[in-house]
Amino acid sequence: MVQTIKRGIYSGWQTTWKLTKIIFPISLTISLLSYTPVLEWIMDLISPVLKLIGLPGDAAIPIVLGATLNLYAAIGSMFNLTFTVKEAFIIALMVSFCHNLLVETGVAAKLGVKVRLVLTVRIGLALLSAILINLFWQGGNEIAQYSFVQKSEAAVTGFLPILEHSLLKSLTGIWQMAKIVMPLMVAIQLLREYGWLDKLSSVLAPAMRFLGLKENTAMTLAAGLMIGLAYGAGVMMQAVEVDGVNKKDISVIVLILVSCHAVIEDTLLFVPVGIPILSLFLIRVCVAIIIALTASRIMTKITEGRMKKVD
Repeated sequence: MVQTIKRGIYSGWQTTWKLTKIIFPISLTISLLSYTPVLEWIMDLISPVLKLIGLPGDAAIPIVLGATLNLYAAIGSMFNLTFTVKEAFIIALMVSFCHNLLVETGVAAKLGVKVRLVLTVRIGLALLSAILINLFWQGGNEIAQYSFVQKSEAAVTGFLPILEHSLLKSLTGIWQMAKIVMPLMVAIQLLREYGWLDKLSSVLAPAMRFLGLKENTAMTLAAGLMIGLAYGAGVMMQAVEVDGVNKKDISVIVLILVSCHAVIEDTLLFVPVGIPILSLFLIRVCVAIIIALTASRIMTKITEGRMKKVD
């Protein structure tokens, strides 16, 4: 038991270091850019596009903050703006599909999935969902009632204070990640060495087969659904190295998770915004299932086609 835990800790340390090399520089860069006019320029650029899908120009603020930073930044900005329930729902759906783009796309790239594919799927889902909700939902015209107002951070000025604040913010993010990844790796090591992982995979096998995935992907997919793409990437990296999860299955899992990772936590975050969160949850889950079935079949046909050419 002690040796197993040690191996889990070592594996967790290795995984944390790999993720840190991806996440830290991107997080620091985005944090520093938030003190420049860059994000405002991006908001100005997308405001005309948002009006085409039924959103006011102010919607650019939470969408850009969500895409470049995270859901917390997007939701925090919404409390200082006025939206109808329909507008708030569209924003929530868009940033659910398309948040923390740079960090999570970098993680996906590390797993061997093409950046272009990840960005196309995430941005495409965000825009398509917004268009469909705007076209088909005739209600939601009442003003969204926020449950509480988030306290804004104190303004930071001056180069050194901004740099210090950005470094601290990025390092805090890494520490939060380590607190999740380290015990998770220990738990998976215990599950693997005591044979429980095989039993779990067997129980989830029918669901994996339905999605076109092999049994050894069960733990990987479950981790991503529960704790997110960035944190769940540690499990995915280990799955490729230790469990022999193939590139096709990892690609399908990443495509599932870009639309539906940390699905419970991310959905509950929008409770204070006053939108129908059950609808938000069901849309994300249904989209993930459709993407899984479609991507799995397309990739299987591509693989079979390449094998026939080789023969």
